[in-house]
Amino acid sequence: MTSTNAFTTDSMVVGRSVRMRALFDFLRVIGGSDSTVLITGESGTGKEVTATLIHQNSRRRNRPFVAVSCALFSETLIESELFGHERGAFTGAIKDRPGRFELAEGGTLFLDDIDDIPLGMQVKLLRVLQNRTIERLGGTRTVPVNVRVIAGTKHDLRQMVAEGKFREDLFYRLNVLPVTLPPLRERREDIPDLMQHFFEAAARRSGDDAVSVPDVVRQAFLRYPWPGNVRELENACERIAQTCSCGTVGVGCLSFDMLAQDTDQPIATPLAAALPHEPTPIALDDRLRELESSLITWALKVSNGNKSKAAELLRIKRSTLGDRINRCRLNDVEVAGSESSSTTEASEGAAAVM
Repeated sequence: MTSTNAFTTDSMVVGRSVRMRALFDFLRVIGGSDSTVLITGESGTGKEVTATLIHQNSRRRNRPFVAVSCALFSETLIESELFGHERGAFTGAIKDRPGRFELAEGGTLFLDDIDDIPLGMQVKLLRVLQNRTIERLGGTRTVPVNVRVIAGTKHDLRQMVAEGKFREDLFYRLNVLPVTLPPLRERREDIPDLMQHFFEAAARRSGDDAVSVPDVVRQAFLRYPWPGNVRELENACERIAQTCSCGTVGVGCLSFDMLAQDTDQPIATPLAAALPHEPTPIALDDRLRELESSLITWALKVSNGNKSKAAELLRIKRSTLGDRINRCRLNDVEVAGSESSSTTEASEGAAAVM
């Protein structure tokens, strides 16, 4: 399977779903424009990467791309960061300093977390977008700027306007070309492509072969809701690539949160939710046995009762699995296909002897 993305081969914006193909087509169209873009999406959906793609496919591609998060600076610092300051403008301003608008001259300025910009600064930003000029903090000289602005937000700016938290006129100045990035849970069909992309990227960085991903692991990735979106998926793939030493991703490589997802219900209650809020004594051995029982039951179910395959999924020996099944009293667990699996295991054993 070949990864499909918008324009580049090293991007979080990967996918072949209908929504992503439509998004890529739109990004190609607006790449040749100089109009302001507003990218809306949850944290981790790839807003900065999308802004970079737009820049790379624009007439400004050979000029600077400058990204700044408006959430990083206090109300007193953000004006200096965006517009720069003159020497003596405030205590510690020992020399002139250009702001992000000047640094992005001729190129693209990405203002992420635009929803965090203070109301007072929104007025000044509106004037810059209207007049295409800035004034450094502490200065009187008007400086023309030739910059394409792309803004990013994780919130609904229309709702913020209705609540009086964001200026309506600035919203319309920013929302010329709106781009909405769907959360990963709404485009699960892209997860296999993303997995392959990130595992291959990790392999290129380390100089090793990409790990093999069995279907049972891929299904666990597909069931997980990914609240951190593509960024969380990327981090999970990188962690697995660094810790998997056998070349094939096993169930033991996955986090408990991913293992706890099932098509109908979790195989076990997430530990944090199950813990009492009061300082009540907890029997650690009993809790560990519950977790062990849940994971063994899960492995037996997804392997249709084949204990050899279940042991492989759990990355333990077949004999060890048998001992733990007895210890957890799971001999009577009902598993679809368990009867035929016994015959299959017997056949596998006979084949091994031959």
